[in-house]
Amino acid sequence: MRTAKLSRRLLAAAVMSLAGMAAGAADLVVIVSARNPVTALRPDQVAAIFLGQAARFPDGLEAVPLDQPLGSKLRDKFYQRVAGKTPALLKVHWSKMVFTGHGQPPGEAAGSAAVRRRVAEDPELIGYIDRAALDPSVRPVLVVQ
Repeated sequence: MRTAKLSRRLLAAAVMSLAGMAAGAADLVVIVSARNPVTALRPDQVAAIFLGQAARFPDGLEAVPLDQPLGSKLRDKFYQRVAGKTPALLKVHWSKMVFTGHGQPPGEAAGSAAVRRRVAEDPELIGYIDRAALDPSVRPVLVVQ
């Protein structure tokens, strides 16, 4: 009897959690290929990769960031929440990096489905997508809320 109540409560909590995610509470995930051995990354590690400050995953594999299109809400949300950068600050950052020869901004793909496909094909790529676009070809390594 007690187990059945606990199971129902856990199921209800899971449903509420999923409902919260669907409502936008946790709708952005950072992904790598399912073939990449990385299982989790901290926000500062992800920010360093996407800002050109780190070129490798913690295990030593090359890390190649892939952005959403310039001006997309998902891109703006990602940089604000992971790196603390507005679009204007991000533009300044990359202007300095390019001018000083310290890096180039990440390549872009045309939306979550395109990012997922490209990341799935290449274990060195890392991207971010809408949580609804997840499938088994990629692994979420960070949930951005």
